[in-house]
Amino acid sequence: MSAKGLLRALLAAAAAAALAAPALSAPQEGGAAGQRLPREVRQVSAGSSHTVFIGTDGSLWAWGRNCYGQLGDGTTAARSAPVRIGGAANWASVSAGAGHTAAIRADGSLWAWGRNWEGQIGDGTTSRRLAPVRVGGASNWASVSAGVAHTAAVRRDGSLWAWGRNWDGQIGDGTTIDRFAPARVGAGSGSGWASASAGWDHTVAIARDGSLWAWGANGNGQLGIGEGAAEGRLFPARVGEASNWASVSAGWDHTAAIARDGSLWAWGWNGDGGIGDGTADTRFAPERIGAATGWASASAGEGRTVAVRTDGSLWAWGWPGALASGAPASGAPAGAAAARLAPARVGQGSNWASASAGSSHTAAVARDGALTVWER
Repeated sequence: MSAKGLLRALLAAAAAAALAAPALSAPQEGGAAGQRLPREVRQVSAGSSHTVFIGTDGSLWAWGRNCYGQLGDGTTAARSAPVRIGGAANWASVSAGAGHTAAIRADGSLWAWGRNWEGQIGDGTTSRRLAPVRVGGASNWASVSAGVAHTAAVRRDGSLWAWGRNWDGQIGDGTTIDRFAPARVGAGSGSGWASASAGWDHTVAIARDGSLWAWGANGNGQLGIGEGAAEGRLFPARVGEASNWASVSAGWDHTAAIARDGSLWAWGWNGDGGIGDGTADTRFAPERIGAATGWASASAGEGRTVAVRTDGSLWAWGWPGALASGAPASGAPAGAAAARLAPARVGQGSNWASASAGSSHTAAVARDGALTVWER
């Protein structure tokens, strides 16, 4: 990996300056206040207006807007360069929401911080948290997803839990009452849960048997349960009859998922082309995106989607700027800022490992651990 390869953050617009992180001149340089960054990035998550990543050394870093304490550095000051969050070096996964962040350590403990008006931190209060606080005493958390104002997480025993805003039933406990601590979600298929993703006002999850489930608001078809079901769901509702789902991502008002055969599907609001089916028509049930079967991962953001194929190529579509393809903006991956109605390749590189679509920016990690971030 080259000396300049760790972090290539290229957010150009002055209005989004708080999201930006400078390109590094050496692998360990460029952090806030002279902090030394890790050589490689293992995982990144793009939130509404902040970004968080975990280094291969297990350290946790964040930058961007911080009005709710979503960076977790003990302040509400915006950061234009990555700042290390605490001294722990055992972070396993992290998820950035709108105004809060949640993460799991290697010991299975769950932590959260930032905005907490609706209880999305899960510590039993509605108090803002400026640094990571532990969520309960359990040490068997497997994955977590921070949405706009709620959080969903799966334990190693296959149980699914959610907390925070519940106006539209996105918690999945049969009520519309906000939950300030983890509440167990209905059984769904009965086989246990494999993964979950929290969006704006809906939640989607895959059961261990490969079936797909959704609940919460459905005004834009984001649950994928059919055009005649515009009202939301307070409990998990099965999406179709297939039992071959591999991964799913809930965006603001649309959802994207990959089946075990590598095919890509999406549904929900499509005014900006975030579904990727070549139209701007809302889809109320899963719509296959193209004929390719080599999709490895997909991330649904606000009106746009980014995805990586098994060959390492990166693709994006939807809201203007999601695709950096055409004349690059301040060095973003080559591409135009026009909205795209179908997947378009981002540059010609074939070394991408993962990508995350936020509200106003996108972050992607290359197979060599280098991180690139661009606006929109």
